[in-house]
Amino acid sequence: MKKDIHPDYHPVVFQDASTGTKFITRSTATSDRTIEWEDGNTYPLLVVDVTSESHPFWTGAQRVMDTAGRVEKFQRRYGKRIPKSSKK
Repeated sequence: MKKDIHPDYHPVVFQDASTGTKFITRSTATSDRTIEWEDGNTYPLLVVDVTSESHPFWTGAQRVMDTAGRVEKFQRRYGKRIPKSSKK
């Protein structure tokens, strides 16, 4: 690899904002916040909104969409309009 063209790739701790779950991995992301990990070392801490611990696909808590209500709402708003070309 060429020197000085790649970003710094280092260990980082990610924390799920909703569940509090933490995991360590390597990333180019940086942060001013730090955390002391179980091995005694200090790593940058990045708080993220969604991880596999809180994502509906992975947790099995998927939401059911109300498509019938959406169709009715669309019909109320736009269903009774008359095209401009047929107005006289």
